[in-house]
Amino acid sequence: MKRILLPVGGVALATGLLAAGLTGTAQAADDVATDPLARNTSQAASVASFWLASNGAALRQATAYPWDAKEVRKVVSKGGYNPDGRPGSAAPTGAERSSSSSQNVNLPKTIGKVFFVDGSGKFRWCSATSIQSNYRNLVATAAHCVYDTDSNSATLDNWVFVPGYYQGKAPWGIYVGKQAFTHYDFDVYEDYDRDYAFVTVFNGIQFNGVKQVDRKDYQRFTGPKRSWGGRYYILLSKDAGRLGDNVGGQGVAWNQASNRTVRTFGYPAAPHPDGHKAYSGVTPKHCYGRTTAKTVGASWLKIDEHIGLKCAVTPGYDGGPWLSQYSNGKRLGYVNGVTSTFADQDGNDRIDYITSPYFDGETAAVYSAAKNVWSGKIVGRNGELYK
Repeated sequence: MKRILLPVGGVALATGLLAAGLTGTAQAADDVATDPLARNTSQAASVASFWLASNGAALRQATAYPWDAKEVRKVVSKGGYNPDGRPGSAAPTGAERSSSSSQNVNLPKTIGKVFFVDGSGKFRWCSATSIQSNYRNLVATAAHCVYDTDSNSATLDNWVFVPGYYQGKAPWGIYVGKQAFTHYDFDVYEDYDRDYAFVTVFNGIQFNGVKQVDRKDYQRFTGPKRSWGGRYYILLSKDAGRLGDNVGGQGVAWNQASNRTVRTFGYPAAPHPDGHKAYSGVTPKHCYGRTTAKTVGASWLKIDEHIGLKCAVTPGYDGGPWLSQYSNGKRLGYVNGVTSTFADQDGNDRIDYITSPYFDGETAAVYSAAKNVWSGKIVGRNGELYK
């Protein structure tokens, strides 16, 4: 476990940081910090309406979240690993059965994009995956795709997860984030050695048609709606059910051997440092290989304890899962990391390496705090969004 220490002269700064980190419901107990994304069903309904309005126009306008580092550099080897306990795991749920004999990689249904509004008001997205939990309502991604590292806000606004997203389409619904969990060191100090987050989500929402109504019903309706030419229309929604029931949930593993074979997934979109744009971000991509046997460090982000993987993807891929023991038939494995940073190891201005925090017992503690939290639904029986 690494701690960022402040000098004695920085007591005032430390106090300010602690105050900022404790905004909302953030707490330091057991190294777990938790903050609300949508405090109640009324706020969740507003978030859903924001993204669903005008046939998902905001979703289509979103762009890949610019990676927090200002430049791509080379990461360096730091030394061996010191797991803080015995290896552990939680099994995946919702296995698919594939009869295909194809050698192509079957993309997991669990992966998708998280959408949010950043501190500058721009519509952004990162990669993420559904993971198993007691209420089948949990998403894993990078902490910098949930917590606002650029402004004074605790978390990014209007946060939703869309599994299987494709050009404005949400095949299994849109899932509004309810509560975010990360390590205290990231929430307070932006320690990228803890750049992971687990987010509980409400039941999904799907469109269920447009209905013309009178002015009275229009004013009373809570949800996406529009009027023009003296006519009033409401967009009916339906409850899509729990995330894990619809797409399954990847397992989670911690304190595993560092040099493991993994398959990573995500939606790369940004250009390489030299300007070459190899990916569009429209469809998910994957990498396969063995992670580094030693920790890697990036001094400009105070990183000492990441693992690395050769993979020539670009930002937009961050937040995507690193899956060990991935079954191509079941499309399931164990999340043993999430893409955090990008590196250029040969100095040619092309990204050729990605890194992830090492998942240890403290990661497991954050996950355990999140996996037992219930969310609920926000769509009523008549297609209205709850207030």
